[in-house]
Amino acid sequence: MQRRMTVSRALLSVSDKTGLVDFARGLTALGIELLSTGGTAALLEQEGIPVKQVQDFTGAKEMLGGRVKTLHPKIHGGILARRGLKSDEADMKAQDILPIDLVVVNLYPFRDAVAKKLKPEEVIENIDIGGPSMIRSAAKNAAFVTVIVDPGDYKLVLAELQQKREIHLSTRKRLQARAFAHTSAYDAAIAGWLAEQEEPGAYAEAPPVPEYKRLQALRYGENPHQRAAFYGAVPQPREPTLASARQLQGKELSYNNLLDASAALEALKEHTRGPSGPATAVVVKHTNPCGVARADSILDAYRAARDADPISAFGGIVALSQVVDAATGALLAETFLEAVIAPGFDKAALSVLSKKKALRLLELPTLSEGRDKWVFEAKELRSVPGGLLVQGRDLAEVDARGWKVMTKRAPTQNELASLEFAWAVVKHVKSNAIVLAARDVTVGIGMGQTNRVDSVRIAAQRAGAKARGAAMGSDAFFPFPDGIEAAAEAGVTAIAQPGGSIRDAEVIAAADKHDIAMVFTNVRHFRH
Repeated sequence: MQRRMTVSRALLSVSDKTGLVDFARGLTALGIELLSTGGTAALLEQEGIPVKQVQDFTGAKEMLGGRVKTLHPKIHGGILARRGLKSDEADMKAQDILPIDLVVVNLYPFRDAVAKKLKPEEVIENIDIGGPSMIRSAAKNAAFVTVIVDPGDYKLVLAELQQKREIHLSTRKRLQARAFAHTSAYDAAIAGWLAEQEEPGAYAEAPPVPEYKRLQALRYGENPHQRAAFYGAVPQPREPTLASARQLQGKELSYNNLLDASAALEALKEHTRGPSGPATAVVVKHTNPCGVARADSILDAYRAARDADPISAFGGIVALSQVVDAATGALLAETFLEAVIAPGFDKAALSVLSKKKALRLLELPTLSEGRDKWVFEAKELRSVPGGLLVQGRDLAEVDARGWKVMTKRAPTQNELASLEFAWAVVKHVKSNAIVLAARDVTVGIGMGQTNRVDSVRIAAQRAGAKARGAAMGSDAFFPFPDGIEAAAEAGVTAIAQPGGSIRDAEVIAAADKHDIAMVFTNVRHFRH
C-alpha cells in the first residue's frame, strides 16, 4: 500500500462553506481539478474559481428536485477504485471513470432544521443521502482517497499538498475515522428525531450520541494510571460549555479540573440572568458547590461564596457571572485555586492573576448573556461499564408559585427568598443533598451522604452559628422526622423539600413542633 497519494481531482459539496473559498483557491493553484454541485459550485464560480459541475462530469442531470445529484457510478467508481488493482483499473477504463482523490463534504443541516421546528416534510428533505454516501465511500477507500468533513482540517490538508502534492497515509487515516464518526452522529440524530415523531419524549433504539471531536489529550484521568481525553460536541450547543471556553493562562486542564469546572459552570448557570441580573459566584470542590452567593458586585459575590466555606474553597474552582476586575482578581489571588471561569478578565485583573502562573483562567463570553438567551441541550449521557445512560437534563427552574405550604406557619418573605436560593443551589449538590442559605448566600452544605440526617448535620456543622435563622433546601423528601429535629437543633427556621414520603405527616408535625415553616416543592433534584 502506498504511504502517500497524489491528488489530481477533488469533489467539493458542502453545506457549511466556512473557509471553502480559500481552500478551493489553494487546490486550484496546485492544478487540482475541482468538481462540485449546486450552491457550492455557484459560490466557487462567483469567486472566479474554475469548477466543473458534477452533472457535466457524469453526463447525468440532477433529478427528483435535487435528491439525486452524485449517486452515479462515475462518482462512486472514481472514489472507490483501488489504485494499482488491475481489475478495478480495467473497470474504470471500460466505464470511462476518472479517479477522484479528494472528497470534501459536510451534510445538510438536519439538526438546524429540527431546531427551527420545521414541518416534518421539510425536515425529511434535510436528510442528506448523497453526502453520507460519498463520505462513506471516500472513508472506506482511505488507502487511496482523502475525505474531509470538517473545515478545520482544510489548513492541514492544503499544507501537505503544497509541500509535496501528496497527503500522508496517517492524515488520511485520521480523517477516515473522523468521517465515520460524522456520519454515525448524523444518523443517530435522524433516528432520535424519528423516534420523537412516533412518540414525543421517546428514545430511539440507537442512542442519540452527538458527534464529538477530540479537543485535548489529557495527561491522565482521575488517577495517574488512567488514560483520558477531552472531546467537544460538534456543533457546540448554544449555551456556555467548557468546550467553547478559551484558556488565557495556566497549566493544562486535567480530567478532574474539567469535571469540577463543568459542575461549577452548571451551578452558575442556574443564577445567571444577564447584565441586569445580580452578580453570582460559585466555588466548587470535587464537583460539589461549597459556596454560592449573589450580590450587587462580583467582588462581593465572590467574597461571600468563598467565606461560606473557606476551608473547602482551598484548591477549588470558581465560576463567576461577570467580568473579573482588578479588585476581584486580587481577592481571587488570596486563595489557592485550580481555575477561574468568567465571561472575561479585564487587563488589570490579568495583570494581578498572571503572577499565579499555574492558575487556569477560562474565558467564556456567552456567560454574560444570561440563561434566557441560551438554547440548552435537552439530553445528557453517562456511561457505565457495558452500557450508556441517557436522560433529559434537569432544567427545571425555581418556581415558588407551585410550592405548597404544609405547616401551620407559612414562610416569611425573607425566608421564602432564602428558600428559593437554597432550592436553586441544592439541585447541583450530590445526593443526599442539604443546603442552608441566608438570603443570597449559602452558609452550610451537606452532600453525598448515605442518609439524609447526616447531610443535615454536616451542613449545620459547616454553618455553625450562621445556621440560626437559615433556610434549608433538601433535594428529596425526609423519610423520617430526625432530619427535621437536627435542623431545628441547628436553628433552621424554614425548609423546602419535595414531599412524598409515607411519613410526611410525621415530618410536618415535627416542623410544626419547632415552629419551622415547611413547603413542598413537588420536584425532586437527585444528582448522583
